[in-house]
Amino acid sequence: MNGTHRRRRLRSILPPSIAIAAGLALAVSGLSALPAGAAGVDHLGVDFSQTTGAFRGGATGTLYGLGDDGVPSQSVLNGAHITNTSQKPPFGAQHPNGDALQVESSFFAGGGQDLYVYAQDMYPDWPYNGGTRPGDANGDGVWDYLPILKKVVEDVATTSKHPEKYVFIPFNEPDGGNWYPNWSTQKDQFLADWSAAYQVIQGVYAEHGLGHARVGGPGDSVWHPDRSADFLAYAKARSELPDIFIWHELGTYNLATFRGHHDEYTALLQRLGIAPIPVNITEFGMLRDMGVPGQLIQWISMFESEKVDAQTAYWNYAGNLSDNSSRNNGANGGWWMFNWYGDLAGSTTAQVTPPKLNTPDSLQGLAAIDTGARTATVLFGGGSSDVAVDVKGLDASTFGSTVDVRVRADRLNGAEGASLQPPVILSTTAEVTDGRLSVTVPNSDRYSAYQLEITPRLTDPQPVSADLVNSTEAENATLANATVYTQDPSREWSFMASGGKDVGSFNRAGSSATWNVTVPTTGDYRLSVLSGTNASPGQHALFVDGAFGRLVKYSADLGWGYRGTADATIHLTAGTHALSLRASVDGTTLLPGADITLDRFDLHDVTAGERATYPAVDARLSGGATLSWKHPAARGYASVTGDGAATFYATTAETGYYDVTTHFASTGRGATPSLVVNGRTVALPASTGPGVFDATVRLFLPQGVNELTVRAEAGTVLVGDVSTIRGAAQKAADADAALVFRSEAEALPLSGTAVVQTDPAGSNGSADAQGVVRHVGYLGNGPANTLTVPRPSGFAAGDYQLVIGAANADKSAAINYNPQVISRFLDVAEAGGATTRAAFRHNYSWSSYWDKTVPLTLSTDGGALSLGNATAYGPNVDTVTLAKFVGAAPSIAKRQTGLGAK
Repeated sequence: MNGTHRRRRLRSILPPSIAIAAGLALAVSGLSALPAGAAGVDHLGVDFSQTTGAFRGGATGTLYGLGDDGVPSQSVLNGAHITNTSQKPPFGAQHPNGDALQVESSFFAGGGQDLYVYAQDMYPDWPYNGGTRPGDANGDGVWDYLPILKKVVEDVATTSKHPEKYVFIPFNEPDGGNWYPNWSTQKDQFLADWSAAYQVIQGVYAEHGLGHARVGGPGDSVWHPDRSADFLAYAKARSELPDIFIWHELGTYNLATFRGHHDEYTALLQRLGIAPIPVNITEFGMLRDMGVPGQLIQWISMFESEKVDAQTAYWNYAGNLSDNSSRNNGANGGWWMFNWYGDLAGSTTAQVTPPKLNTPDSLQGLAAIDTGARTATVLFGGGSSDVAVDVKGLDASTFGSTVDVRVRADRLNGAEGASLQPPVILSTTAEVTDGRLSVTVPNSDRYSAYQLEITPRLTDPQPVSADLVNSTEAENATLANATVYTQDPSREWSFMASGGKDVGSFNRAGSSATWNVTVPTTGDYRLSVLSGTNASPGQHALFVDGAFGRLVKYSADLGWGYRGTADATIHLTAGTHALSLRASVDGTTLLPGADITLDRFDLHDVTAGERATYPAVDARLSGGATLSWKHPAARGYASVTGDGAATFYATTAETGYYDVTTHFASTGRGATPSLVVNGRTVALPASTGPGVFDATVRLFLPQGVNELTVRAEAGTVLVGDVSTIRGAAQKAADADAALVFRSEAEALPLSGTAVVQTDPAGSNGSADAQGVVRHVGYLGNGPANTLTVPRPSGFAAGDYQLVIGAANADKSAAINYNPQVISRFLDVAEAGGATTRAAFRHNYSWSSYWDKTVPLTLSTDGGALSLGNATAYGPNVDTVTLAKFVGAAPSIAKRQTGLGAK
């Protein structure tokens, strides 16, 4: 970016769910572009002059969102900005992972503030103890649950580094089958048990000199005004009030009733003379809501408006933010919704008026303003009509009379779908009249959400994204021997499909889906198929204009409805082409695992590489960094000096080398930026005088979310943006033997029980010339059972990325609806150096491989790497890659001399 490119006027992006129809007008004006009540348009009112309080930021908490240390990755967790989570107690038997002590380090290292513990998850069954309150089995007068509870609190008090940040929940859904369902006959028992539990918790903390222990309750499965009133009155009288008041809001109807419940709760406190007690709705939403931006925004905006914390329900397994992140290190649509919400930290919320408040499955939104940064943001979605965002209350002293407006779109992309940076669908300037502005955003997708940002004029406004050249719903393709299914959102326990429908029964040799694409230029295009496999990998044949092109390999998913993405790059000439996915190459032989659900086909232009730019107005600023509007050549840049930092969350389509450019300005010589990449610092060149610069370094990045933080090692650095590109030159670096060592796992030295095994047909692993995939299994479960990676010549001490293609389908026996998945671990030991532990999330099949990138700092010049696990089995390993973290020395280019007058 050089600060001199032309501002791009309004354009509509191509996906049909957003705006593909020819001639569709995007409207921005000082007054409403369409009259209120115009056909097909929903109006969302936003008044930034009417603020509603400090941004709370707790509505994207999770129940069992963390599985193990490293699951999810630190970058995923930090970017999602999770402030509160509920986990199982140490050594709890309810689930095989999610132990609070195991995840506290990564949780508190990010945005974590409050770690809740479901104490009853010590029990191995659901409902707990068969649903019956335990008695006094030992006949010693001590209730059997109290020693269990005491151990939970003791483990935290004596082991945690942050016991003051814990909240203990002694009872989970006591009204819903867990010990106290009948209030008329069990009220006295519950209240007495609350006292006993409360006293045990406080007694442990007092014994260890930790002061007051925070306790949450009552923990009912739904709002009960009668039970709540009795409980609060009793607890007040005994000075045993909870520190956090807890209940659950799970069903779709709660989108209509929660605000009323919260009003009743507030009135109840006032009636009883109790000071305000914060609320955490520790379980909200249904399967249909998770990973779906347009659903999540309805819940998030509702909870934020009431300034309560809330946690997404735990319907599947621990470690993926309740289906709101993907694979080992990836973002899905839900993650971007979390990220956008977390970005509002430090702002003030403003009044929002949707068409119908408290109406499920309708347009809702939240708004926030940061007057210091001079930014105003609206997050909205959930409706099926175009949206006119009618803004008022924009203070001219903050924003001026002319503003820049940007809108990004976040689509449903499956729980395991790889969602890259949400595209800009609108970018323009607009005049503000009497503080008013109206923006009409085309929309026909109830599952999409949008981020609208308003700032003063920027030096480098983001252009409308143009890489997505075609998006086709699978049900709109020409189908043969396949069936269209409707995924009804009223089925709360179902996963949602893009466009509301998908294509299944794709299980005959003649099954096919064919559609046309028109591409603007001759070049390379990335086809991304939103799809679902049934717990095993699979394959389809991709035909282009009737000729077989290549196989598309799908990794395993939890089930046909639990969707992910599979990508394939193809070369196309300019013009129209027929693309076809088929279940057979020859029309006779069914490909292995071909029975795959097809949902949507997206075609991206990658001829010039995968590119993304992350502007400073979207960065998270800390340590005193601020947005600067002083210099014409650096308006909207982040001023970073001293302890200041600007943090960006960049997403990558694949693992490999990228050129990462820090676009910055300096008022003089010697301003020196540094780039911290997923925790590793990379030094960048200093400015050579006043002006605008691009500092570029080639780095080996993992697929998915990368945390990029710009700091100032000297002087003041004005950060405009950080950009990434992966094109031909970067891919060529992947094949440079001086930079990258890659090997099939079966070709490496093995010891002990580690053994080469052959995968079944349909594996998505790395195949030999005959199409056979082999892997190394039975690694670990003893110190001698290892795989060794030799250090090639020239791979001296320094920073590396170790990429392991691994499969892990380990589970424990089911006790309820949760898949009881288990993470596996490998210890990477450098001969003569350190050992690094890597976590491998469950990925559904022993023959379906995901890349796991493990950062290593090697201290010797040739010590081999040993992969093993002395105490438990590791994953199956297909491939091993060792790459130098920095692929080329940093460089700097001056784009402009001087910054212009202030």
